Amino acid sequence: QVPLVESGGGSVQAGGSLRLSCQASRYTRSARACMAWFRQNPGKEREGVAAVNRDDMPNYADSVKGRFTISQDNAKKTLYLQMNNLKSEDAAIYYCAARVFYGDEACGWLEASMYDIWGQGTQVTVSS
Repeated sequence: QVPLVESGGGSVQAGGSLRLSCQASRYTRSARACMAWFRQNPGKEREGVAAVNRDDMPNYADSVKGRFTISQDNAKKTLYLQMNNLKSEDAAIYYCAARVFYGDEACGWLEASMYDIWGQGTQVTVSS
């Protein structure tokens, strides 16, 4: 069973908006998890976009500050990414990531190596 399932990707014109969702499966729901959004283009490294720390404070990549908003619904175990004023350089496959923990973790990391559960990705295309 896939732990994380993303949805909401699509094709928009520059300046448009999309809202991505990441639904945790039953596996992830039974534990606490640090969660984040990443994106990747062919031939490039996976880039951290936004994450939430243990105090529910967001951490954003400089390239998306002021345009993207990360949020989570703990009751529904769903992570969201609201993307506004999309630019052509935002086009990528977007991935939801999680790291399950049982103690105390700071969370909020934008490094891919800190996460060990990944969704299948959802494509975002931005046309100019």
